[in-house]
Amino acid sequence: SETTSLSTKFMNSCSSARVRGFYPIRGQRRLAERVRIATEKEIPGNPMSAWFVSITGIAVLWVALAPLEAQAQSYRCIDKAGKKHYGQTIPRACLGVEVEQLSASGTVVNRIPPPPTKEELEAKEAAERKRIDDEAAARERARRDRALLATYASEQAIDEARARELAAHARKVKEIEGMIESRKRRQADLAKEMEFYQGRNKPPEKLLEDMRVNRENLAIEQARLAEVQKDADAINARFDDDKKAYAEMRTRK
Repeated sequence: SETTSLSTKFMNSCSSARVRGFYPIRGQRRLAERVRIATEKEIPGNPMSAWFVSITGIAVLWVALAPLEAQAQSYRCIDKAGKKHYGQTIPRACLGVEVEQLSASGTVVNRIPPPPTKEELEAKEAAERKRIDDEAAARERARRDRALLATYASEQAIDEARARELAAHARKVKEIEGMIESRKRRQADLAKEMEFYQGRNKPPEKLLEDMRVNRENLAIEQARLAEVQKDADAINARFDDDKKAYAEMRTRK
């Protein structure tokens, strides 16, 4: 019968496994023998007894064969020179190459990839850094989008804000230019006073000090004007960036 053939198959598997170097435990052999005897018996007058005994025998055989199947697994690989290697554990010659895990029947049940190379590790690290940078850029873009929406209602509002800031900047420039003109007039007045003392008495110390201080203040205001005049370019560049970012944001949405 089918169950009898299964028990016979199990006994034969035990024998062939012993030839290949596997030694199933004594309890498994005893279990197989009991299954064989049980499957040859039927209960007279009960047509279901043969079926029940058959199914029970198959189930017991499956449990008994499972440890043997796991025990019979092996490993195989092909090294970089093209030579095949086998073993019940992963052979040392398989280090650095893909390893195949084989069942007792020689079927590949799993593939173990080789460890990554230095180049692969570096590429993975670079990809991870890029992912982190991209996420940071996305967060910054989202933050700027929120700030733009909170500041401007439209692109026209950006142009109006630019005009207001440039107007304030122009007033500041004009104020500094007025102070420079005032310093120059003061310098001219002090110079006339100095002409009075030429060829005569020595000019007063206060006059000399006033001329020195006025020259220093004039130089400071002139340097300040040069710096403030540069601010106009920075203001226009900032609003240009805001307008471009606002347009891109509206496109994304």
